[in-house]
Amino acid sequence: MTPVPPTDAELDTFIRVRLASLGIDLDQLPPGTTADPVTGSPGRDSVLASLRSFVRSTVTPLAAYQMPAPAGTDPATAMALSQQPAPMLYPSISTEWRDR
Repeated sequence: MTPVPPTDAELDTFIRVRLASLGIDLDQLPPGTTADPVTGSPGRDSVLASLRSFVRSTVTPLAAYQMPAPAGTDPATAMALSQQPAPMLYPSISTEWRDR
């Protein structure tokens, strides 16, 4: 079954909730698509349109990405390998806090 793409209203709800969880309130922006002449803040509708475009064009490819597996790897194992954390330049930074 093919997934049904979300509607603009569903994406607006997703975007508002995600931003609200970060403490960002889009209602602070001026309504409409016209930027505020005093502050230069973009209009709320133009911000939502831009974020909808970003979500539609970025989230699906990112979700489908899998880390490349070494040549000759069994496909069943390749999926599990792609779920491992990425290598870190300084792993001690991330492991030290877990040891306490």
